[in-house]
Amino acid sequence: MDKDERTPGAATAATSSSSAATQASGAKGAGKARVFRFGDPEPVLDRREFLSYAECRHNGRWYEPPVPMRGLARAYDMSPHHRSAILYKRNQLLRHFTPLSRNGRLIVPGDGQQPILDRRTFGEFVLNLLQMGNAYLQEHRNMLGGPLRLQNTPAIHTRRGLEEGQYWWVPGHRQADVLEGRVVHLFEPELTQELYGMPEWSSALQAGLLNFDATIFRRKYYKNGSHMGFILYVGEANLSEEDADDIEAALEDSKGLGNFKNMFLHIPDGKEKGVQLIPIGEAAAKDEFLGIKNTSRDDILAAHRVPPVLIGVVPQVNGGFGKPAEAADVFHFAEIEPLQMRTLEINDALGYEAIAYRPYERQAAPGNDQAANAA
Repeated sequence: MDKDERTPGAATAATSSSSAATQASGAKGAGKARVFRFGDPEPVLDRREFLSYAECRHNGRWYEPPVPMRGLARAYDMSPHHRSAILYKRNQLLRHFTPLSRNGRLIVPGDGQQPILDRRTFGEFVLNLLQMGNAYLQEHRNMLGGPLRLQNTPAIHTRRGLEEGQYWWVPGHRQADVLEGRVVHLFEPELTQELYGMPEWSSALQAGLLNFDATIFRRKYYKNGSHMGFILYVGEANLSEEDADDIEAALEDSKGLGNFKNMFLHIPDGKEKGVQLIPIGEAAAKDEFLGIKNTSRDDILAAHRVPPVLIGVVPQVNGGFGKPAEAADVFHFAEIEPLQMRTLEINDALGYEAIAYRPYERQAAPGNDQAANAA
């Protein structure tokens, strides 16, 4: 037999031997378990570290803020605890705010004088500072060059210009304009740049969004008549196609708001496990709704440093949160007064007094404090 005749035979034998070895190896490893991992941990800090190495970008006219101002504005309603904490601080500042006239005198009701900064404008200014981390007051002057009034410009549309002291009004839906006159910018300092501020509650942003997502998930869960969903497995040979169509139609009719219905299913000579209801998830045990809400609430209140008794949080323990009057006194001296000092920087920037506060009156009775100190 020559070489050409032997080569195909050798190749065939080798292929058969390889197939036999593969089958033997497959038969030998048929019962071997396979283990693999998926869903690697997702980094939450790495992707934003590049901001530490970059300045605020600009378009030749104004600087863009490090985070979208519109996103911060939408986060205002992400949690009732977040909004309540901000409104409590704003209301406390408004409560002690005293409007001043153009010459720095107190406004007396009925004398006809107009304040250089009224209460409504001041409330808008403080709300921008607390929520957005940036607040702007535009100064308008009269024909003689004297101060006339101060106007709040919302931080969502105000941008800092490349030229020193220049600010732009960028509404988005129309042409941007330069804000005339002097603009005073008060902001919460940020570590990566010095042009714009960041709100002090930014560390609790993820907790607030988690609180929001948990509420939306539970709302959709209750609106869905089938709850989390399930797999209806039917392994009955006696179940016809017509019966399967009837079951499908009955399940479709049971969905929707308020359609909590029961269904009767009878299959003659059925097996014990011929019909199985396999739940995809159990919301009451899996999503930990209350745990998520409570934990995210604590994170938000810790970022705002507001006692829960002051914003209507219901205590879960018998001891409660203490006396509201004592908590209000401590919070005022620890948080409200420093915030008042920050807003008084407006007077330094303007060169005249536009913001003033009346003294704080303690809410807790002095006798109770003396008794507590004696104890």
